[in-house]
Amino acid sequence: MEELVIRDADVVDGSGADSYRADVVVDGGRIVSIVKEAAAAGCQRPKARRELDAEGLVLSPGFVDMHAHSDLALLRDPDHSAKAAQGVTLEVIGQDGLSYAPVDDRTLGEVRRAIAGWNGSGDDIDFDWRTVGEYLDRLDRGIAVNAAYLVPQGTVRALAVGWEDREATPRELDRMRQLVAEGMEQGAVGMSSGLTYTPGMYAKDAELTELCRVVASYGGYYCPHHRSYGAGALEAYREMVALTREAGCSLHLAHATMNFGVNKGRAPELLALLDEALADGSDISLDTYPYTPGCTTLAAMLPSWASEGGPEQVLKRLADEETAERIRHDLEVTGSDGCHGVPIEWETIEISGVGDPALADYVGRTVRESADRRGEAPWVTARGLLLADRLAPTILQHVGHEENVRAIMRHRVHTGGSDGILQGAKPHPRAYGTFPHYLGHYVRELGVLSLEECVAHLTSRPAARLRLPDRGLVREGYVADLVLFDPATVAAGSSFAEPRVLPTGIPYVLVDGRFVIEDGRRTDALAGRAVRRTPA
Repeated sequence: MEELVIRDADVVDGSGADSYRADVVVDGGRIVSIVKEAAAAGCQRPKARRELDAEGLVLSPGFVDMHAHSDLALLRDPDHSAKAAQGVTLEVIGQDGLSYAPVDDRTLGEVRRAIAGWNGSGDDIDFDWRTVGEYLDRLDRGIAVNAAYLVPQGTVRALAVGWEDREATPRELDRMRQLVAEGMEQGAVGMSSGLTYTPGMYAKDAELTELCRVVASYGGYYCPHHRSYGAGALEAYREMVALTREAGCSLHLAHATMNFGVNKGRAPELLALLDEALADGSDISLDTYPYTPGCTTLAAMLPSWASEGGPEQVLKRLADEETAERIRHDLEVTGSDGCHGVPIEWETIEISGVGDPALADYVGRTVRESADRRGEAPWVTARGLLLADRLAPTILQHVGHEENVRAIMRHRVHTGGSDGILQGAKPHPRAYGTFPHYLGHYVRELGVLSLEECVAHLTSRPAARLRLPDRGLVREGYVADLVLFDPATVAAGSSFAEPRVLPTGIPYVLVDGRFVIEDGRRTDALAGRAVRRTPA
């Protein structure tokens, strides 16, 4: 007898088609049968050792978070309710060009310091891996939800070239090609870049094109955090489209927003650019989070020249009065490339987390607010915080536009990605609320998307981008990564005031056929594993 039958569910199968009522049978981690309208037809209903009454609930495929920063959280926090409770059954990590494989002892320490604001210091983690394959093997020991990995181009560059702003030598480029190829062979699904983060930002287009050719040869995709989301946003999007077309590589645009005042109301221009490229045969997708503010580290705002050489060199420059004044001028007057070519507005920069608990008074306040309380200029406050906390502070940047958010999420190649940073006392609520916020706010309350269309954005579209032939749909034979939610009550519990509140209206989540959320509570199941690239 099969393990589980989910009775009388309203199935939204991920395809975008209309929902239907059915009994769905799960056994051995897969969907083994779907009996439509069983009760109405009066036919013999399937039996199982356990029966779950899904009356009034929608059954959908598990949600895929196409842009996650859970690289260490998956290992540190077996509970991982921040994602599991949202219905996320697969996260794509290794984002923005910086993560923890492939590394050697030198670069591991450098990367840990560089992205402590995203993932913590890692002092509580046993880094018993160095290669992509070894990291994926570590995930296979058991995690809350599944995870796929992108080879981080910045980490690769740090390993082969270092943190200097210069072109790679032919030998170094060959080494980078080899590292990307090895990562793909070991199971990565593609490559990411952080082109406003060091050292990935130092790569010219020719270098990136060569690495994308390697990714394409394995059937993977390129996922860039491109060179500007502000003053040069449209040019940066065009650059990525042209680069991947030249390389013959699929393109997935990370957190594809149009932020800052210069881009208010300009989402249609981005979408027209993408439509033209799609009509010409380019393979493009994108992800967004359903909120207006962004989230990153305070150090990411600094100009690229100030970040050359890695974290220790940044701290030395900040400590030097003359150099610090140059940094201030770039930030406040010129428009730092780290701040996307737009002069920084300190009233939009809210500190969301610090590494040193003694600095907690800054959290929840903008830099300008803290500066006013201290009776000093905002740059003095920001510089002092960066030095005192050794570049660890994370920020919310309140620079988005609601009309752009809605326009982009409607596009036919859109997928959902939280870009959720789980560190800090007051993280962005998207880390805990992205997927129920789509379903509750943008589907039920605003009607921006239909329920069926939204579920497709969050399930089958990302599964197709990841080339996963047996995930992303409710189909017989597919992996039983499933979510049951109440369409009348599903909502994000998290808010900017209280960001760590779990969502409502998602009582059941299954990963590989095992309940990770049951009756609205986290079970002890560690059913997730590394999801490796399917050969082209």
